[in-house]
Amino acid sequence: MALSDTMFEALDQAGYQSPTEIQAGMIPVALEGTDVVGQAQTGTGKTAAFAIPIIEHMQKTERSQSPRAIILVPTRELAVQVRDEVAKLSHGQRLSCVALYGGKPIRDQIQKLRRGADIAVGTPGRILDHISRNTLRLDEIKIVVLDEADRMLDIGFRPDIERILRRCPRQRQTLLLSATVPPPIARLAQRYMHNPTTMNFSPKDLSVETIEQSYFTVDHERKFDLLVRLLKREQPTQAIIFCRTKRRTDSVHRRLAKRFDQVNCIHGDMAQSARDRVMSRFRSGKLRYLVATDVVGRGIDVTGISHIINFDTPKFCDDYVHRVGRTGRMGREGVAFTFVAPEEGAELTRIEQRINRQLKRGELGDFQAVEDHKAESQDGKDSPPPPPFLGRRPPRRHRRAL
Repeated sequence: MALSDTMFEALDQAGYQSPTEIQAGMIPVALEGTDVVGQAQTGTGKTAAFAIPIIEHMQKTERSQSPRAIILVPTRELAVQVRDEVAKLSHGQRLSCVALYGGKPIRDQIQKLRRGADIAVGTPGRILDHISRNTLRLDEIKIVVLDEADRMLDIGFRPDIERILRRCPRQRQTLLLSATVPPPIARLAQRYMHNPTTMNFSPKDLSVETIEQSYFTVDHERKFDLLVRLLKREQPTQAIIFCRTKRRTDSVHRRLAKRFDQVNCIHGDMAQSARDRVMSRFRSGKLRYLVATDVVGRGIDVTGISHIINFDTPKFCDDYVHRVGRTGRMGREGVAFTFVAPEEGAELTRIEQRINRQLKRGELGDFQAVEDHKAESQDGKDSPPPPPFLGRRPPRRHRRAL
């Protein structure tokens, strides 16, 4: 690639020897200044695919007090990750990147912006907060990146994104990266991008081939016992246990911490400093088991994860794809298990249709995950009839007052 010597030194320092598919396809096009819509799954190296062209562009333009590139991301954790990647790839250069996100004192971020920042990466809400305070100016912006665009639209950031794009100069380069390109993303690209080049690096099979995927049919009250048995059998290097709600996440974490060492949890109600500490320990390998909501379902790059366990069936099919995508990253092998309650067969079918692949049914020795009559119903047999009414008046049910 036509990169600078300084960039080659930084890549060598980072241990990057050859580009991934998205990097090989996107970097040359982005270096030409063309707008790009890149469709790719997480874990394919897409952060470097847009960070390298930005850093190369920074070398050719004069420094200014205001940022010359802005990167919008859906979550705080992803903002920190992108900032760290930019810092790694700009090794040996006088380049500053500041992360702007909620949950942290805004005063510290304002001071960093006043000292001068070449690249700003952050969540749309906090970016708009800085714009309204006149602590972030966008009149010098040359490159805009929308990372995980579909996720940002899913969680309601579209109005914020459009307000930010309208504030940016019209003469700019825009790079949009998304795992999927539904009609709202296509309309966003049509409205705010100039003749973008569309590049699709997503495999036809949305599930990564290197991930072994199975499911267990299990009663709700027996899920935790199944989880313990499964962890003892599998002995994962690192595992994420996904739950639907914050309350369930806390509950599973408390119970699991009594059985295993190196357990912690992460969800949206935690203070940002606590979330940062947990993710730092998980990345460094000091944590083995992380119980989480979908706050870490996208964009978190931890290459040591060997197992994903969906304690609760994901609400949306795309959430399953992104949860499972936490393992098997950069071509590594991984294992994913999903706990499916007897009444959740339709959700399992939708997931299989989405990934165009049938999940294997898991078995765990003599462990009985479902009551006998429920198991028979699952096999297509009729459930046993209720016991006959023997003439006694059934107990009266009273609705409890709040």
